[in-house]
Formats: sequence, structure tokens, C-alpha cells
Amino acid sequence: MLSMTNVLIAGLFMASLGVLLAVVLVIANKKLFVYEDPRIDIVDEMLPHAQCGACGTPGCRPFAEAVVGKKMDPGLCTVNSNEMTQAIANYLGVKVGTHVKRVARLACAGGSHVAYMRARYKGLETCWAASLVSGGGKGCAWGCLGFGDCKDVCSFEAIHMDKFGLPVVTDNKCTACNDCVEVCPKELFSLQPVTNQLWVACKSLDIKDKAAEDCEVGCTGCGRCVIDAPEGLITIQDNLAIVDYSKNDLASKIAIERCPTGAIVWLDKKRAVKGLDAKKVIRMEPLPRG
Repeated sequence: MLSMTNVLIAGLFMASLGVLLAVVLVIANKKLFVYEDPRIDIVDEMLPHAQCGACGTPGCRPFAEAVVGKKMDPGLCTVNSNEMTQAIANYLGVKVGTHVKRVARLACAGGSHVAYMRARYKGLETCWAASLVSGGGKGCAWGCLGFGDCKDVCSFEAIHMDKFGLPVVTDNKCTACNDCVEVCPKELFSLQPVTNQLWVACKSLDIKDKAAEDCEVGCTGCGRCVIDAPEGLITIQDNLAIVDYSKNDLASKIAIERCPTGAIVWLDKKRAVKGLDAKKVIRMEPLPRG
């Protein structure tokens, strides 16, 4: 059996070790302590907690830290209400900041009523799966496949599919979270300032005749928009019209008026306006399979 002396020694050793560890923890706490501004918690509570990342940070907490640290303006949160954003600015004594809202734009107008399908796809009904099987069967290799991966991934219900199998973005619900951009296998979505009203709803790089055969509303690279628009605003690259948005202040509806297919449009609030020379689309049924 252990003697009483051994028991006392062991007890003293454990007590001393406990005191030593406590001292070490106290010192470490003081040395490693990182001050966190209590205002961060308050600002975080005033945010929508959507965790969408549209502001450029991983979530609402990092955004709150950036706003309190004056590295970002409260107005960069496009999900929050105007009233709450102003409340954050008032609380911190900073300006809301002027930021143009960004939304997701789709570079395709080739719904089932204007774009031909050249093959029948059967399999897992997702755009990613279809794109792996001969591109999905659509005549235009760049066109939207219409299975709605973008709709399914959107946490804010900002995308719905129309009756022609094309995704439609509701601007006032879109937070520019980038999820639809990442999920689209055809890379048809991009985030654009709402001030970019001149838009090419096509990504086809096919030559003129081939593009027209596959889709009635595709860009054929005819160059009429280039001629009509202010110099340098639009160029033709690989048979596709490209808008230089660094010159967006020069943009006007004149650039769309002679587009024969209506591939280049003017986004007027909730609708896309086509030019006067654009072929009128009146078909409401899917095109026959090519």
C-alpha cells in the first residue's frame, strides 16, 4: 500500500501542476487575446443572414466585420432592405455608399419555339448530364439546354423556367450570388450591372448560315449593330457581337434597330425590347425536331 507520504507528495504534485497550467493559460490568454469590436455583433444582427456572398465576402459575419472596419460600405449588401442598410449606416456613422445593383443575365434566347433540337436526349434530366452526351442534342452547341440546373440551385427563387424551356431571372429577387453562373455547363450566365441595358442574348460562334439554321433568334455576326452603334461600342468577334461595357454611357436603342434576328436587345425594366427590323416570333409551339 502507498504510504501517507507518497499520497501527500502525489497530491502536492497534482496541485502544483494544476496551478502551473492555470498560470500558463492566463498568460496565453493575455498574449493571444484578439479584441473584437462589439459593434460587429450588432451589425451582424441587422444583416439578412442570406450567406449569399454577393457582397464579395464568404457570408454576413465577415461582411459585418468589413463594414465595421470601414473596408466596405453597407450598401454592398444587395439582399438587405434599403431601410435596414440605412439603419446600419446611421448606427456606424458612415455613408451607405452608391453601388449599382448587379443581376444574372442569360446570353441565350433560344427557346424550344425558335431553336432546333437535332437529337433526342434521354437520361438524367440535368443540364450538366445532358451536356456530357453530345452537348445535349440541341442544334446550337452554345444554347441553353433547359433542364433548369440554374433554377434548382437558386436559393432566392429568382429564376423560373418559361414554357419554352428558358430560365427567366426576376431582377428584384436576384442577389448576384453567382450560383447560376457556376452551375451552367454552357457558361451562359454572367453577373451584370442593371445599367447595362444593351444586351446580346446569344453566345453562338457559328458562321452566319449555320447559326440561322439552328436558331431563329441567334446572332449571325452580320455587323449591322456595329455600324449603327457609336464607334467602338460593339465589335464582331468570332461571328458574335460583343458589347464593350466600358463605353456603356454611349449605349442606346439605335444599336438594336436593324438586327434581323433580334439577338441584340435593349433591356427596358422587365422586358427585352427588340429592334424594328427583328423578325417577329409568333410561334407558340416547339419547333419540329431537326
